[in-house]
Amino acid sequence: MTKILVLYYSSYGHTSAMAEAVAEGAREAGAEVDIRHVPETAPDDVVKNAGFTGMPGHDEIEGPDALAQYDGIVVGSPTRYGRMTSQMAAFWDQTGGLWMKGALVGKVGAAFTSTASQHGGQETTLLSILTNLLHMGCTIVGLDYGFDGQMGVDEVKGGAPYGATTIAGGNGSRQPSEVELNGARYLGKRVADTAAKLHG
Repeated sequence: MTKILVLYYSSYGHTSAMAEAVAEGAREAGAEVDIRHVPETAPDDVVKNAGFTGMPGHDEIEGPDALAQYDGIVVGSPTRYGRMTSQMAAFWDQTGGLWMKGALVGKVGAAFTSTASQHGGQETTLLSILTNLLHMGCTIVGLDYGFDGQMGVDEVKGGAPYGATTIAGGNGSRQPSEVELNGARYLGKRVADTAAKLHG
């Protein structure tokens, strides 16, 4: 059975909700899916003062070496100034040993993100994630236009050809819409389907 990892970081739960949707899509395609989060590296006082909600319901990943056991890896991070969070970057900065061994070459990779506004760096954050996956030798899957829910301007919605996205609003009050969650499900299914074809 194809094994997919959904690896994410979330401060306020938006990226966590997207991670669940990605996992649903991958499971729909018949994959075995694990959802894991990277460690929180922000100082305790920052976490408390900013009201971070943590990442309940999902285990922390055991370490970078765990990545090698999966056929596909879908990485999610909120944006920080148009790039992935320092928490996610710190995790990938520890993967040099995997890179040296080529341990992730040929695995399927994809990305998802959350931003406060429609133009808050969604695409650059996705690309900052995909750059790591490309350096690792992953075969990249995006949110292709087979998912037409991302088209149109009738409502506020995320979605980009580089990955699934949601928009949280300036105060974080907006939760992922059904369209955005469906985009995440579509991405998860595409990753699982592609991994099954490559590794089946």
